[in-house]
Amino acid sequence: MAIVNGIATIIAMLTFLGIVWWAYSRGRADANREASLLPFAMPDERSTDKNAGGSHE
Repeated sequence: MAIVNGIATIIAMLTFLGIVWWAYSRGRADANREASLLPFAMPDERSTDKNAGGSHE
């Protein structure tokens, strides 16, 4: 049973390292830069216009 746990641990570690390598590879630099700006492209959640959200009367 210990061998199975060891093999599963090695597979999980290699999978994790593969994902980290892929995420920080040079080919993903443009996609990462674009994704980092997504929060600033969203419209503001709070509106200053009283009529924008509809009437709750």
